[in-house]
Amino acid sequence: MAVSPPEPGFFDASPDPALEELVRLAAVLSGADYAYIAWVDATRLTFKSTYGFMAREQGRLSSACHWVVLQGAPLLVKDAEMDTRFRPGGVELENARLCRSYLGIPLVGPGNRVMGTLAALGIEENRFSQEHINLLGILARQVVTRVELYSRTAAQEQAQRSRQRLERALAIERNFVAATLDSIPALVAVLDTAGRIVRFNRPCEELTGLRLADIVGRPFVEEVLVEREARGWAQDKVLLAASGQVAGPYENLWRTGQGLPRRVSWTLRPLLGLGGELQYLIASGRDVTGQRQAEQALLTSETRYKHVVENSLGFVFTCTIEGRLTSLNTYTAESLGYRTEDLTGKPLTDLMSKPGVQEFAESLKTIIKTGEYQGTIPFLRKDGTERRIAFRSRRMDLPGSASFVLTHGMDVTEQQEAEDELQLVRRQRELILAAVGDGIYGMDLEGKLTFMNPASAKMLGYTAEELQGKDIHEVIHHSHADGTQHSKANCPILLGLRRREGARIRDDVFWRKDGTTVPVEYVASPIIDEGQIAGMVVAFQDVSERRRLEKMKDEFISTVSHELRTPLTSLRASLGLISSGSLDKRPEKQKQMLEVAIGNCDRLVRLVNDILDFDRVEKGGMPLHREVLPAGNILRRAADVENEAALKAQITFRFEASSKILVHVDQERILQVLSELVSNAIKFSPPQTIIKLSAQLAEKDEVCIVVEDQGRGIPQEKLDMIFERFQQGDASDSRALGGTGLGLAICRRIVQQHGGRIWAESEPGKGSKFLFTVPAGIAEGAVAS
Repeated sequence: MAVSPPEPGFFDASPDPALEELVRLAAVLSGADYAYIAWVDATRLTFKSTYGFMAREQGRLSSACHWVVLQGAPLLVKDAEMDTRFRPGGVELENARLCRSYLGIPLVGPGNRVMGTLAALGIEENRFSQEHINLLGILARQVVTRVELYSRTAAQEQAQRSRQRLERALAIERNFVAATLDSIPALVAVLDTAGRIVRFNRPCEELTGLRLADIVGRPFVEEVLVEREARGWAQDKVLLAASGQVAGPYENLWRTGQGLPRRVSWTLRPLLGLGGELQYLIASGRDVTGQRQAEQALLTSETRYKHVVENSLGFVFTCTIEGRLTSLNTYTAESLGYRTEDLTGKPLTDLMSKPGVQEFAESLKTIIKTGEYQGTIPFLRKDGTERRIAFRSRRMDLPGSASFVLTHGMDVTEQQEAEDELQLVRRQRELILAAVGDGIYGMDLEGKLTFMNPASAKMLGYTAEELQGKDIHEVIHHSHADGTQHSKANCPILLGLRRREGARIRDDVFWRKDGTTVPVEYVASPIIDEGQIAGMVVAFQDVSERRRLEKMKDEFISTVSHELRTPLTSLRASLGLISSGSLDKRPEKQKQMLEVAIGNCDRLVRLVNDILDFDRVEKGGMPLHREVLPAGNILRRAADVENEAALKAQITFRFEASSKILVHVDQERILQVLSELVSNAIKFSPPQTIIKLSAQLAEKDEVCIVVEDQGRGIPQEKLDMIFERFQQGDASDSRALGGTGLGLAICRRIVQQHGGRIWAESEPGKGSKFLFTVPAGIAEGAVAS
């Protein structure tokens, strides 16, 4: 027969008064010199309770219990000295005399497995009889019953602790969601399916000046949107989101506590329950007023056992193999709304719904086949409500009685409901974190990452799995922007964690996985659980684009201011001299002053035209009037336009273009591109050099036009940058040589309108080459291949 290994916590060698009492009783009833209860494994006996000797363990093969385990039945040895299974002199017993009489009863546990023995030993022969076997058999069942009681009691306590952990986890999740909503800088409002306000996070309250207590249950669009004419349209979007679709993003003016409305980009997303039903609408948004402004400016004995069972806070009952109740504790009856006498003798199926009857039938089949069953079955209370009961059942096969089923169970209805609610709260958290475009991550009291939303993982170049459990400060916040160490002692986030207070930082950097930095502004808020801080939530934004727009705006204002001031100053001086009459007698000087004035007027006109042209091109307001023309003609016209400037700079032109090369373009616009390129070539070329203008056939029915100079060249790192707005090869060029930094940006837009591309090739000190492609033309009467 198989041996059941000891279970931790119960089958150990520590003293047990109840079992010691049973061993003494066995010795007294049998008249034994020694008695014990021992647990048995493959190699040894571990004495749990002893009588007449002191020992902790003994080798199994040297003990008589070895034969009890092998046969799985009681063993009576009247004279061991005459039995060849034992050594001369009798049965060995650790720290005791050799015994000639032995009686051992197996302790049979779950699954008909032997877990130990109850044994009595006598120094003299013929000490025990059949009557002693019956007496020790009864005591052995008491031992097994007590051990099983210990096991069930421990299981019940474990279930209670598990439920408490679930309830605590649910409370933490709720607190987390509240802390998250209030700590993120994004505007988040939770609406019911009719668009009425259920929750407003702190940023929403701060922006609008509204308190949740004042507006809960009020229509979102009426309380938030400033534009009355947009409210009907916005309510339609609420209905769209209520139908299960994502609506947005949209931009509208929201009311503020200060009176001046703010422009907010917002999106409505449906929040579904575990069964797929619509529960809430999540309106998330961000204040884009500043961005838009930037874009505008430039964006356990039996009696005791029965007592324990009767008072157990769990279901304990027995039933026949067919499922009819034979006994049950008060807790079982009362939990179902009955008295004990009302249920004794009734089929258990009378207490179940149809699905429960089916599950119970399957459990009985399992018990008959394997001897055990564990699972959850729904029961109906007397009032008709359903309760989910987690059962552990075992078939009991006792000598002289019919087999029956012993069941211990726990009502886990609330636990399952709590698990479902916890899952819903977690799902809500995941949806909220995924819906927010800002980076959000959380840390525990040791500063180790506990979660990270997709947006933050993307911004930092990591996956959430890579950083889980890592010291987040050492990974992304270890250094300042200049590379100097960022001490934990001075980190605003960790300071807030220690001081139980939030922190808002507008100018800092986080470090990406690739070693680069991302400029951020962030808000760090403590997570408070039952008055104790449990960690921090950090919400941050990448402010790279905002900084870039601010820099471009500053550069544009500086450049345009200079370009306006310089010619206006010269113009004023020239006209002042003429107006004063001091040049009346010097006509040639007066003419020179007029030429200076006219030149500066032209310079101002060009500046205004560049700005207007760029605006029209950006807005698509510059239509093309295409025609087929020889490429060479356009090159020569461009050279003619800049001829005077070339003569003054002592620059000559060279043309390389076959008369057969035709282009299909808007002549004036391509001439504008060429004039800009040629003008730049003249500015940056030394005297006595050549500017080459050429046209040649390229792939895909295109013509490539090239303007090549012999000037100082352009650094490689700036070749792509020069085609951006307000950019030049050298920041000082806008001062020394004039220009807004819009010319090449306009050229690129015009070429792109033609379906072509423009780029530059250069090497410092060896000149520059500007190339762009335009569609090739087909001569009139020719057939396209």
